Formats: sequence, C-alpha cells, structure tokens
Amino acid sequence: MQLCLINNDFKYELEKLIRIFLPFEKIEFLDYRAEGDCLVIAELTDKAVATLKFGEKSYSYCREIESINGDFEKDSELFLAIALFECLKECFNYTPQWGILTGVRPAKLFSRITKSKGIEFAENYFKNYLMVSDKKISLCKETIKGENEITSLSRPDSFSLYVSVPFCPSRCNYCSFVSHSVEQAKAYIPQYVELLCKELEITAEKAKANNLKLMTIYIGGGTPTTLSAEQLGRVMNTIKSSFDLSNILEYTVEAGRPDTITKEKLIAIKKGGATRISINPQTMNDSVLENIGRRHTAQQAIESFKLARECGFDNINMDLIAGLLGDSYQSFVNTVEVVTSLKPESVTVHSLSMKRASNLTVSGERPEIKMGKTASDMVDFAYNYLSENKISPYYMYRQSKTVGNLENVGYSKNGFECLYNVYIMDETHTILACGASAVTKLREPNGDKIERIFNFKYPYEYINRFDELMLRKVGIDNFYKAYPIN
Repeated sequence: MQLCLINNDFKYELEKLIRIFLPFEKIEFLDYRAEGDCLVIAELTDKAVATLKFGEKSYSYCREIESINGDFEKDSELFLAIALFECLKECFNYTPQWGILTGVRPAKLFSRITKSKGIEFAENYFKNYLMVSDKKISLCKETIKGENEITSLSRPDSFSLYVSVPFCPSRCNYCSFVSHSVEQAKAYIPQYVELLCKELEITAEKAKANNLKLMTIYIGGGTPTTLSAEQLGRVMNTIKSSFDLSNILEYTVEAGRPDTITKEKLIAIKKGGATRISINPQTMNDSVLENIGRRHTAQQAIESFKLARECGFDNINMDLIAGLLGDSYQSFVNTVEVVTSLKPESVTVHSLSMKRASNLTVSGERPEIKMGKTASDMVDFAYNYLSENKISPYYMYRQSKTVGNLENVGYSKNGFECLYNVYIMDETHTILACGASAVTKLREPNGDKIERIFNFKYPYEYINRFDELMLRKVGIDNFYKAYPIN
C-alpha cells in the first residue's frame, strides 16, 4: 500500500492506524498524490481529508479541524486519523472498539486526562475524538480503580523482582518470545540455572546496597516448570537466601503449560515460598490446542489445576486467549465456562497478538482478518460472564497487531489481584530482572524517569557472555546515586 502524505508528515500515527486493519501490509510513504488501486491519500488543507482506494473500492472522508488539544499540529493529526479511520472501517465493514487509539496503556491515558481536565472531558474525548466504544470506556474506568488501589501500596524504595526461565516444552504457533524448546536447549539448562542463581545473588547485593525493599516476585518465561523440581527448588532457595523477603506481598510462579506440571514441581514451588501460580490452558478446545502447537489436552489442564489445589495453592490464575485460529465463539464460551467452574482466583484473557516472528505469521495465516469481529464478541462475553461471577477486571494493557485491535485484561476475585502485573505495566517502581531476555527497569524514586538495563536475549549468549552482562549491573548503583531514594 502507498500512503501519500499531502501537506503533513503524520506517517507514524497513520501507519499504526492502517495496521489495525492490515497488520502486515507493506507501506510505502510518498509526499505526492499517486495513482493506484491500493493507496491512502491523507491531505491537510483547511480540513482533514482522507481517501482510500483498495482494489475496486474507493472511499473518501472530510473532517473539519477543531481545537481540542490547544495545539494545531496535534489537532490536525487527530482529525486526519479520524478521517482515515472512517474510510477504513467502511472498507472493511468492521469498527474496532478502541477506535483510533493504538497505545499500550489506554487506562493510564484516560486517568491522565481525567486528572488534568476532568472525567466528563475524558469520556467525551475518548468517545467522540478517539472513537472508543462505550464498553471500552467503562473498562478503562473499572481497571483504573483496581490499578490505583494497587499502585498506592508502592513506596519510593519499593521494587519487584522478575526471574526469566526462557525454555518451553515446545513453541506455540502464535509465540514470538525468546524461548527455546527443551529439545533444542536441554544442554543449556544446568549451566543456565547455575548462572541464574549467581545473577540473583549479585542482584540481591545491589538491592541491599541501595536500600530497596522487595514487594513482589514473578518467575516467568518461557515456562519455568520446564525446569526439574530440583532446579526450581535451587532457584527459589537462592532467592530466599539472598533477598530480604520481609516486605513481600506476592510471589508468583508461572507454572504455565499443563504438560510440564507435576506434583514434585508444585511441592518445590510451594516450599520455595510462592503464594500464587498461573496455569495457562489458553483454550479448553483440544482441536485448537493442537492447531497452536500445544502438547496437552483440556483435561490435563483441569487435572493440573486440581493437583495444585491438593498441593495447597489457594491463589491460582488461568490464562486464556481470544481469537485463536480455528476457535469459534461458542467454543470460547465453553472455555470460559469450564475454567470458571474450577473456581480460580483470577483469569487473564489475552487477545491473540500476531507477532511477525511467530510460526503462525510466517505460515501466511491471517487470523487478524478472519477473527476480528469474533474475537471482539469473545472478549465481551468474558467480561460479562466473569463479572457476573464476581471475577472483576483490575488491569489492562494492549499489544500491537492484535486480532480486532483488542486488549488483554486481568480479572480476579477481590483481594487476589496480581500486584506485579500492575507494577510492570504501570511502571510504578523499579523492576530488577534476572535471566536471559530479562529487562531491568529502573524507576526514579520520586519522579518519572526510567532507565533500562538489557540482559542478553538467548541462553547461549547469557551463558557465554555472563561476566560482561554482570558489568552492566553497575548501572543500578549509578542510577540510585543520580536519583537517591531520600
């Protein structure tokens, strides 16, 4: 597709808007009016005018430029985006519920506007200028309440710990995380665990030296339960012996894939101090599980959940995905109903994100085109059904190239919200991260500045360049020298 920018240079925002409807379309930017059967002409005169030609279809929309932001350039960009959105939704016969909004944290934006200009302005701006549906505005308002309660628990000296275990039993077709199947990376695991424990010890020293207090721990991946019970125990015992856990409010381990969960591993996780685990079936439809490359059944997910209860876990989350290729609305309804019947303390409903490096995308499948409306109906059902069962939304974030341009929402029973999920997405406080592909986020104690320290992505890099990586840890000390807690 050609994007012709006439009297403007708003290519970044307009490109993101086009990708809501055509996530992987190759876009060529032009500064003149072209001809063709696959192009957008975005023109500023005294008005905002968008023209879309797509095959034999042609659409045009004109919008007066109003003073909304008090900045002519921002207002021009906004109304040009609105004009293009009107063309796109008519062409594809689909109206994404988030309108022209493409940001990761819509609730945070809504909250910021509310604080500066009031709730009425925020609602009007989202509805009439960002074209967000009433349902999603309500979702923003609900999640803001939950997020604010959680962020209020944090203090200037608070931090959370993230531990990465980048291994999986197999790679799901929709996944682009830097994780490695056990078949490919089994030889790396013993040395990886050895060095991960060393990094944890070094990181704990940095936390102590800078007077940081640990609030939450999250061991994720990948699938941490690809490690043996002994290896899990070793990692968690290192955390226990290295960090001051006296201020801990939450300790999560992603048990993840049901085909990796055993009684021995659950006991090791429980003994290690975890207060919360996540079991992630994604769907309770066996044929869809097979489609996405999962090597377990829906029944195994149920059995893993019951086993976790037997082992004493009283705070269990279950992850689901809306919009999976081959899933139907009725099948997704069944998934939500079956999972809810197990009575988990929380449920996280993700919308399928089409990552460029995933096997699903490389294969040429395009569920983002086929599943947009269905996925929207799926997440609406999940919201209604879970809310009726007193499992309420408490945090939300969005990803690019998501089926239907939808969102990921965490739901929980009252008092079982995942604090870490809110802290990492809100960037409330520092996250010290260990392991391959982990990213430390240093948050200024009494301000908004954030600095990042990146670990090497791949386990072999992490192992081979470990000493080099540890030198980066001095960045923690330097940051807190520049931005002291008191």
